[in-house]
Amino acid sequence: MDTLSPASRHLNMSRIRSRDTSPERTIRRALFKAGFRYRICDKRYPGKPDLIFPRYYAVIFINGCFWHAHEGCQYFRFPKSNQAFWQKKFSRNRERDAENLKYYQDQCWRVCFVWECAIRGKNSRRKIDEVTEQISRWLEEAGEPFLEIRG
Repeated sequence: MDTLSPASRHLNMSRIRSRDTSPERTIRRALFKAGFRYRICDKRYPGKPDLIFPRYYAVIFINGCFWHAHEGCQYFRFPKSNQAFWQKKFSRNRERDAENLKYYQDQCWRVCFVWECAIRGKNSRRKIDEVTEQISRWLEEAGEPFLEIRG
């Protein structure tokens, strides 16, 4: 059962944004500091990737562990109320992620998924530096078509 009233829950949910989240801003700052330049959530690109690197033919999606139902992650717990809604929501998010991955790989773009848990928690500064280093190598080496960074 939900511990908040419907009005409070509505207010909470209305304040959750789809872009400029804390993990996105953190990754953007770190990559900018490392010398990379990118586009942000450009609507011309299907799926509106969080970061677009046209020079490298690469896109990065930064996934929240809750919203994308990151299995086995300490930051994901399936909600106890309205389970049918959440099951449908999480399934559709996963389908959309798979569609986006397929689209970009078919277009010969490289795709990176960064999970929120990869930069969160204890020693987050060190984690952010490690993730930035992984992404930097991935972008500059132009080898792997897909990179997934998990916590």
